[in-house]
Amino acid sequence: MNAPAEPIDSEALAAFVCFAERLNFTHAAKALHLSQPALHAKIRKLGAGLGVELYRREGRRLVLTSQGEALLRFGRELDGRTREFRAELRGEDGPGAPVVLAAGQGSFLYLLGDALRRHARRRDAAPLRLLTRDRDGTLAALRSGEAALGVAALEVLPEGLDAWALREVSQVLVMPSRHPLARRRTIRLEQLEGEGLIVAPAGRPHRETLARALLSAGVRWEVAVETHGWPAMVHFVRLGLGLAVVNDFVELPRGLVARPIRALPATHYWLLAAPRLSDSARALAELILPGSDA
Repeated sequence: MNAPAEPIDSEALAAFVCFAERLNFTHAAKALHLSQPALHAKIRKLGAGLGVELYRREGRRLVLTSQGEALLRFGRELDGRTREFRAELRGEDGPGAPVVLAAGQGSFLYLLGDALRRHARRRDAAPLRLLTRDRDGTLAALRSGEAALGVAALEVLPEGLDAWALREVSQVLVMPSRHPLARRRTIRLEQLEGEGLIVAPAGRPHRETLARALLSAGVRWEVAVETHGWPAMVHFVRLGLGLAVVNDFVELPRGLVARPIRALPATHYWLLAAPRLSDSARALAELILPGSDA
């Protein structure tokens, strides 16, 4: 017969959450008003009681193990549920804990506006907390429990998260309406020979996909501007600094036009969710998914 599991020390769990959010013992100990040795001891005892390593050192950095990420997510969920339960016991009829949604700037501007507007119109809607994160940041926020929902463009679905197809978008070339290529109905990659392009910084997924496609087509091009986000790219096109390849959902100001580039692969956006969604988070997810008429 197995011995009963040792309960998790709630004080040690709260201390671990504080540490895991900072990954710095000095800063966490200061926030908790503890000495660093005392905080070390709490987290070491917590990991030993669970039988797992909660973090490891990579060079000069501390990083959470997969078990540490799971414990951070559990600690955040427990804190939120405890707050809600206390409010319920006191008979408070407040808005409840916020629903945290992580996504990129483009998703907030061009994909999620209608769902967020409908959520805000609901009388019983929970407050929203929006995290502007790139793809990797969105996945990290979901895995750590910092966010309940996320939207990201993905080629491979992540393990441990629920995922629903949200939208497939094509790639378009944005240019001034007077540009010679604006007369074309569609754009071939070869027609970008010698053009100066406004692109994301090196290493970003969209930049790498575009660069590989142009290289495969034997197209020589130049970096006109490196910048983050669709709005900034469109702004610099409007200033005449170059052309940009963006998703087809991007809204353009007067004077600019977009033409599809058939040779570039479509981008697939997904709604992602951490396990054990709250009712409030599930209600927002239903508004975000295609076909919702809530």
